[in-house]
Amino acid sequence: MLSVETRHAIDPATAKSLDTEGLRSHFHGGGLFADGEIRLIYSHYDRLILGGAVPAGGSLTLDHVAECGTASILDRREMGILNIGETGTVSAAGADHTVERGEVLYLGMGSGPVTFSGHGRFYVLSAPAHRACPSRLIRMSDARRVEMGSAETSNKRVILQFLHPEVAESCQLLMGYTQFEPGSVWNTMPAHLHDRRMEAYLYFDLGADQRVFHFMGRPEETRHIVMANEEAVISPPWSIHCGAGTGAYTFCWAMAGDNTDFTDMDMVAMGDLK
Repeated sequence: MLSVETRHAIDPATAKSLDTEGLRSHFHGGGLFADGEIRLIYSHYDRLILGGAVPAGGSLTLDHVAECGTASILDRREMGILNIGETGTVSAAGADHTVERGEVLYLGMGSGPVTFSGHGRFYVLSAPAHRACPSRLIRMSDARRVEMGSAETSNKRVILQFLHPEVAESCQLLMGYTQFEPGSVWNTMPAHLHDRRMEAYLYFDLGADQRVFHFMGRPEETRHIVMANEEAVISPPWSIHCGAGTGAYTFCWAMAGDNTDFTDMDMVAMGDLK
C-alpha cells in the first residue's frame, strides 16, 4: 500500500502567523512507519520526498508515484535509504542489497522500481537528479566520522556522513545521521542557515516517554515543534534547524539544493536568536 501527502512551500512571514497545529501541518511528519505500507511526503522545498517503508516480513514495491509525473519514481530522481530496523533487503536494477541496521543504500537515477522486503524499517529520501551516479551500499565502517561539540555545552556528538562527496557520489542528495554522547542533548547548536539547500530531519532511537524540542523559523522569530520517536520534520532554506531532547536520541539529516558542500552554512550567533 502506498500513500503520498503533498506539502507546499510557504514563506517565513506566513510561517510566523501559524499556531501549533498550523506549524505541524506544514513541517511535521508523523506516522511514517506503518507495517505493510509505504508512506511518503512530497515536499515542494527542492522537491524532496521523505517517508517510510515497512515490509513487516513481506515485500513492498515502490514504483509509480503520481506526484513525480514519471512512469517510475527513479526515472528522474536519486534515492537514499536508511534502515533503522532489523536486517532487510532492498532490490533495484536487478540487484539485491542486504541492508543492516544503520546502513545506507544509495540508488542512482534510472534504477527502476524499488522493492523492500524482510524486517527492516526503511527511511526513504529522494531528490530530483540530472545525472546517474553509481548505486552503492554504504556500511557504517565506510561512513565519514566527524566528532563535534563538548560535554560542557551538552552537544558532544558524532556525525556519520554517508551521502557525502568524500564517501559516496550523489547528484544533489546529502545524507547521514548524528549520535550523541551520554548527557548531551543539543543538536546543530550553534544554529545555522543554508539558503541554498533545504533539510529534513528524522528523529529516532527515542524512548516512548522522551521527546525532542525541534526549533525552526528565522533566527529573530523562532518557533518549536515537539517530536516523538520516528517522526520527521521539514526545514525550509530560510529556517534554522536545531533541537534538544529529554533523553538519548539519534537524528538522520538530509539536504537537497544547489550544491553538495556540507560546510556551506551561514552561522547564527547566539545573541541573534530570539
